[in-house]
Amino acid sequence: MNRISILFFAFILVSISCKVKKEDVKENKSKVNSERTSTKAANVSILETTFVINGLNDIAHKIWLYLPPNYTTSTEKYDVIYMHDGQNLFDNATSFVGEWGIDETLNTLYKNTGKSFIVVGIENGGEKRIEEYTPWKNEKYGGGKGDIYVDFLINKLKPFIDKKYRTKPAAENTAIIGSSLGGLISFYGGLKHTETFGKIGALSTSFWFSNKVITFAEENGNQQKTKLFLLVGDEEGDSMVPDTKNMSELLISLGFTTQNLKTKIAANGEHTESFWKAEFLEVITFLFNLENNERTNN
Repeated sequence: MNRISILFFAFILVSISCKVKKEDVKENKSKVNSERTSTKAANVSILETTFVINGLNDIAHKIWLYLPPNYTTSTEKYDVIYMHDGQNLFDNATSFVGEWGIDETLNTLYKNTGKSFIVVGIENGGEKRIEEYTPWKNEKYGGGKGDIYVDFLINKLKPFIDKKYRTKPAAENTAIIGSSLGGLISFYGGLKHTETFGKIGALSTSFWFSNKVITFAEENGNQQKTKLFLLVGDEEGDSMVPDTKNMSELLISLGFTTQNLKTKIAANGEHTESFWKAEFLEVITFLFNLENNERTNN
């Protein structure tokens, strides 16, 4: 067998080997995904209706819905919490690196106190997430379509939810909560549209994304009725803690009512879903004044 023939057969063997390795990787990934057991509670569902947000991108956004344990057996109306990154909120099988366990937390809260919420989780657009959750462009990372996303929440999704489910639609009964860039869009959407969102949970907020957040806060920070929880962990990075402290101080200097603003610097807190999961109950306890209110649904 001549040299050319030997080289040809060697090339074929290497190609087959590489193909097998690629298939093995795909199979292993498939096995890993299939072995991730669903952890969502029975009172969590994904709506049949999906939403393509005009002007944002062409992604059909899935909507996750948590209904209170007593929803089908009562005539009560409920406070509503709108949250971003819906695929990470309720189910380990769909989460990126772990779920928030919102359903388990709220089911336990109902069992212990009788307090219930409706939670609406909007799935992010994957690689398009950055443009959905940022009101301004970043020179390095792009983005900047957050206004379109917030407009969708206010003018499309919220009316849909209010019509279909027993909600308390007033701003004082409606929260917007998110983390990281989701914290940024919650901060922005909540302060810009106080007529819709009366409560804001801005967790591990990416204030670094644009300096325009300072001007925005100066123009919208003098709030008397809005409640705001600012959370950051002291292990999240060099700028996260000072950025959060500075924003808190700025808002207070602008006239934001101090009893409606809580800023927490959590010891050993990292930029992870497990951190936000652990802090979620405290966030809603402050926003909805749970310590001073027992069963408040009517």
